[in-house]
Amino acid sequence: MSVIRQVVSLVLYAINTLFWFVPIFICGILKLIPIQPLQKLLSRIAKACAGYWVFCNTINQNMIAPYQLKVSGLNGLEQQGWYLVIANHQSWVDILVLQRVLHNKIPFLNFFLKKELIYVPFLGLAWWALDFPFMTRTSKAQLKKNPKLRGKDIETTRKACEKFKTTPVSIVNFVEGTRFTLQKHSRQNSPYENLLKPKAGGIAFVMQAMGEQLNKVVNVTIHYPDGVPTFLDFAAGKVNAINVHVDVMPMSENLVGDYSNDPDFRVRFQAELNELWQSKDKQISELESSK
Repeated sequence: MSVIRQVVSLVLYAINTLFWFVPIFICGILKLIPIQPLQKLLSRIAKACAGYWVFCNTINQNMIAPYQLKVSGLNGLEQQGWYLVIANHQSWVDILVLQRVLHNKIPFLNFFLKKELIYVPFLGLAWWALDFPFMTRTSKAQLKKNPKLRGKDIETTRKACEKFKTTPVSIVNFVEGTRFTLQKHSRQNSPYENLLKPKAGGIAFVMQAMGEQLNKVVNVTIHYPDGVPTFLDFAAGKVNAINVHVDVMPMSENLVGDYSNDPDFRVRFQAELNELWQSKDKQISELESSK
């Protein structure tokens, strides 16, 4: 029975993705026309299509592979806001869970992407249609070779994000930088029981590039009582329950600064992020003990 569920669910995910990808891709092509009002309209249409894609995925989950979703802390969210969404990361299922929980609560979830990804056939244009921000990051080797490049990546990314001054947006950042596994946890010698060490550089970059535009941080904790599932397990209906806690926090000016060049700010930023991660770790431990 689980195999049948898995096959049907995967087919429905594929059909749904292809169905909504086509109009989003067409919006991306038409957005190449340099008429700003038209580009804004096409962005709204593309995001509406993406929202229906999330909605249809939720129907698929409820019909083919239902699970009990316990959510708390969604108060204070609105679609006309500017948010930084941070979450622990254990499985690709996390993305589907975030989309389902935050759908129609905040703007469609966007991810920072490397600038090179805009050249990925079809997908690059679709991401651009959805206003995913593309960032440039200068490597240490490049900076050593040409110090004049210092700060150029922030400047370029800020220009790419100027459209968000008038367009509400939600930027997602998985602070650990990778999915949690016991092997990675051991290799890192992580001080947290249920989490990997948070990578401060990535989130600090987002704050520095967009701190003036973002007004709230949405701190999401995802917990799988039955153990962390793979996407195939999820599609097969092997997930019985998922716990999600949302903590909406105001954006603090203390979190915006030059992480790369200001040692005092770097220490302060890391300390605040570690404290946040300790609270998240404790919360997951409490959820584990209450199973």
